[in-house]
Amino acid sequence: MLRAAALAALIVLPASHGFAQDAEAGKTVFNQCRACHQVGETAKNGAGPLLNGLFGRKAGTVEGYNYSEANKKSGVTWDEANFATYIKDPKAFMPGNKMAYVGLKDEKRVADLIAFLKQYGPDGKIKP
Repeated sequence: MLRAAALAALIVLPASHGFAQDAEAGKTVFNQCRACHQVGETAKNGAGPLLNGLFGRKAGTVEGYNYSEANKKSGVTWDEANFATYIKDPKAFMPGNKMAYVGLKDEKRVADLIAFLKQYGPDGKIKP
């Protein structure tokens, strides 16, 4: 009976929360993002906006980055759940956005990337 209840609880949890997040592994995942995005105290906008302080930030609001109208008007405030959905298929999540990326499909790698990005505050410093 207890096993059935535990199994049912796992089935109800979103898939991205079924994995332990590993920021160090996420650093490796972020390497594929570096062509367009930066994080850290010296981060600048590139082909994509800088990603410092991503979680809790309204989409389309990084100063100095030229966002698509779709992104600016999306009404999205980034959190773990919507970022996980977005990064798996950016064009499906936000049609008309400029992100030219096919998506990161692996749940564990998504969770690790989130852990890595969550470390950075809006100032680019790693949170204590």
